[in-house]
Amino acid sequence: MKNVTTRRFGTALIAASALLLTACGSSSETAASAAPSTAETTASACAPESLQTLTSGKLAIATGEPAYFPWVIDDAPESGEGFEAAVAYAVAAQLGFAKEDVSWVRTTFDGAITPGVKDFDFNLQQFSITEERKAAVDFSTPYYSAPQAIVSYAGSPIEGLTTIAELKGAKLGAGVGTTSLDAIAAVFGSEPKAFNDNAAAVAALINGQIDGIVVDLPTAFYLAGVEVEGGIIVGQIPSTGDSGDFGLLLTKDSPITSCVSQAVDAIRASGELDEITAKWLSTDAGAPVLQ
Repeated sequence: MKNVTTRRFGTALIAASALLLTACGSSSETAASAAPSTAETTASACAPESLQTLTSGKLAIATGEPAYFPWVIDDAPESGEGFEAAVAYAVAAQLGFAKEDVSWVRTTFDGAITPGVKDFDFNLQQFSITEERKAAVDFSTPYYSAPQAIVSYAGSPIEGLTTIAELKGAKLGAGVGTTSLDAIAAVFGSEPKAFNDNAAAVAALINGQIDGIVVDLPTAFYLAGVEVEGGIIVGQIPSTGDSGDFGLLLTKDSPITSCVSQAVDAIRASGELDEITAKWLSTDAGAPVLQ
């Protein structure tokens, strides 16, 4: 506003301006105090009593059956032990749910990524976020980015191989519906063998039906160290350009997807997600990248 310099009207205009500013200031302050901030609105919408979960005030979380180390310890997600079990409870707590308000559901991997109504609020089974899957289900923002690796055994036909070229033609398998299965064809140009779960793939490896299993790196450490006698990690597979980010899976257009993503972002920003990762997931030592 320009200053009024005309002496005759100066005093009157200044007084009027003062009254106007006082009135405007009062209205603005009233409006500001009456209207909640964006953060407050978001927090209210994501409070347990406001979330449109399957059961009001409760949270149903799904995982596989069985669920394996290091993602879930002793196939008991309710313990909160294991990387994904710990992430699940951290997200639940961020959303305002106490541990006793969380229940667990078991699903197959393939069944969870198909379209349709779900019997869980969100599911975590190392689901890589892909455009194809996003057409059928929702994903939260990523909670982990996992490279893939090949598991075999000492004395196998692929032990000691270090390049993609050397591994072309190898008999490789992976879980049905996984990006690991897609990577076999994309990287090695071979027809992959699909298995219902890792247990079936391990049995096939032990029986000599396949030369190696392709899984995410933390699972590769577990299979090589525990499930496969004389197990080895042949190497990590270079990225194929498909997403290696894991997201929490929800029903397509779920009303809670945004809130769940905000919870994941919050535990990442606070450092809690890094702490969970450091506690439960192995490093990449002993798993060279294939050339």
